[in-house]
Amino acid sequence: MRWPAAEESTPDLALEPFSAEPNFKTRIYAALKHAIAGMDIYGTSEDTWLDERQLAERLGVSRTPIREAIAMLEQQGFVKSIPRRGIIVLRKTKREVIEMIQVWAALEGMAARLISLNASRKDIDRLRKIFDKFHDGHAPADYLSEYSEANLQFHQTLIQMTGSHILQEMTEDILLHVRGIRKMTIGRHDRADQSIKDHLSIIDALERRDTELAEKLCRDHTLGLADYVEKHSEGIFD
Repeated sequence: MRWPAAEESTPDLALEPFSAEPNFKTRIYAALKHAIAGMDIYGTSEDTWLDERQLAERLGVSRTPIREAIAMLEQQGFVKSIPRRGIIVLRKTKREVIEMIQVWAALEGMAARLISLNASRKDIDRLRKIFDKFHDGHAPADYLSEYSEANLQFHQTLIQMTGSHILQEMTEDILLHVRGIRKMTIGRHDRADQSIKDHLSIIDALERRDTELAEKLCRDHTLGLADYVEKHSEGIFD
């Protein structure tokens, strides 16, 4: 798969041109990393390639800062430059993804602890509002695409609500790979219905300020994904 693709087929990955600034290279790096994070790199068996010339045209910049940003992404293990072929977006192995999810579980457990101790009731209400639209007549399993986005929003909001920039930075790189796995597995084996039950239990514990329970429920919920990938990864890493 060659990327960037036509804008009409991937409107959510639009990259807007911007003018040069002192942190020019960093901004391009951040834009490319954000766009890659939004790609479904595990939803296809085809390799995903980046085209340096197209990236430069889409961002309205020269190829030099694109190369510098790509070098930064390569150093962090997101992409790999292959001579005479291009730049490929790297996918993790099954074992690597499981280990990333386990780390995510530990970080989310800490996020739940910090939220329980420090967040206002108004802030915690933000989490409940994410699932307001889902009920017996609008079940997650019947609206998988919609619920998948709500699911991802919940997990991202948990980290953001801590106010910890370190936690956000640590989970950002994991999200690149875990996001795609979550989206692919949410519709399997009634996972969507169980997922919203888990989320609401976590929110209940946060509202009651039951710190130990909120941390445990949050950690166990994400570890459940690691266990699922271990046992049911067909079609993802094959």
